[in-house]
Amino acid sequence: MKKDLGDYRKSYQKSELLEDGISDNPMELFQKWFYEVEASEGVDEPNAMTIATIGLDGFPKNRVVLLKKYTHEGFIFYTNYQSEKGKAIANNPNMCVSFFWPNLERQVIIKGRAEKIAPNLSDGYFESRPEGSKLGAIVSEQSTVIPSREFLEKKLKSLEEEYESKEIERPQYWGGYIVKPVSIEFWQGRPNRLHDRIRYELQEDYHWKIERLAP
Repeated sequence: MKKDLGDYRKSYQKSELLEDGISDNPMELFQKWFYEVEASEGVDEPNAMTIATIGLDGFPKNRVVLLKKYTHEGFIFYTNYQSEKGKAIANNPNMCVSFFWPNLERQVIIKGRAEKIAPNLSDGYFESRPEGSKLGAIVSEQSTVIPSREFLEKKLKSLEEEYESKEIERPQYWGGYIVKPVSIEFWQGRPNRLHDRIRYELQEDYHWKIERLAP
């Protein structure tokens, strides 16, 4: 089986990324780009991001999760701490996060270190979730092998009955991480594959060094 994709080509020409139009702080540029992709209405989930961790088996693994908040400190997402990604982060907090917004021909690639956020912040977000999502976090022993879909459905039904008249509290094994960046690269597609790549790297004095990379 084979398929040649060599003829898949696209000309990138929607925008540009020049040094004289950017902030000294990458989070300000990220916010600008995020607002622009939201306003474009061309992406169903602009907060979808790919995170890469190094697993306990030594292999890197990517998966898509949802960004739930960003601040001047970094990028926050939520998951099961006992999942495959949770165990990978506990073993090696260095990770990569990336966003791809094809309608604007843009990527953002972040290298950073993940750490758990404060329990009260995880509590607050968990309380804001729909009831079904709260129960889903309890039902799923994320990343473990299960016998069938029916197994999950039965477990959910049992929990629905159990919590019918009581509050659903956040399980201690579920919560948020913040990825604090040490490097953020902004990629803007340009004609003739001469793409704009601007990289911010955090320095020891907490200022950001800005460099242009060859495409």
